[in-house]
Amino acid sequence: MNNIKYEQSRCIAHEIRNHISICELYTQIIKKNLEKTGTKNDSIENALYCINKSLKIMNNCLIDLKSLDNFSPAKYDIKTVLEEGIELSKVYICEKDIKIKSDLKVTAPVYIDENKFLACIVNIIKNAIEAINDKGEIKVSLDSLVAGGEGSLAVIKIANNGSQISPEKQQLIFEEGFTTKSTGNGLGLHICANNLKAQNAELKLTKSTPEITEFEIVLPIYKN
Repeated sequence: MNNIKYEQSRCIAHEIRNHISICELYTQIIKKNLEKTGTKNDSIENALYCINKSLKIMNNCLIDLKSLDNFSPAKYDIKTVLEEGIELSKVYICEKDIKIKSDLKVTAPVYIDENKFLACIVNIIKNAIEAINDKGEIKVSLDSLVAGGEGSLAVIKIANNGSQISPEKQQLIFEEGFTTKSTGNGLGLHICANNLKAQNAELKLTKSTPEITEFEIVLPIYKN
């Protein structure tokens, strides 16, 4: 049975990779046509950038099907990564009246797998967007914390004023298969928590009231 599942995973990964390649090729064609015609459109260029970044994250997920140890950590500026995550997430707002505000007080180097970290940020913001019915606000903040002998920590908070998560569900929010959505599969936050843990980061739900739901990511600031 395990061999059958492995072969199925390889076949599925192969087919998905083919379609990712098509998307990559068409983004390149669009960019070349814009350059040929001398067209300057910041909105289209930003959309193409976001598509390419999402395709890289998808490629990273496909590699996960082949390897249990698919982490490629490197030094990144955490503020830049968060700004990129916010930009990638905006596509999920669609027709809702939602403002994403950022309060990034500090910038610092961190040692992370950029694609996996970005995927977690996008997933948490996407969940926040889905928790808001029509109109609301999401706030992403970044601060630093001195942690004694452990050195300094980067503290990321992602808060929204959408629907409250009940106290009972708060205890199970990171369990595999548990979901608060009618169409969810209960994998998103579970995968996020595991991927962040593998990068020496911790994801937790700090509060959920009728007024605010807040997730927090804490990770060490990189020391040369």
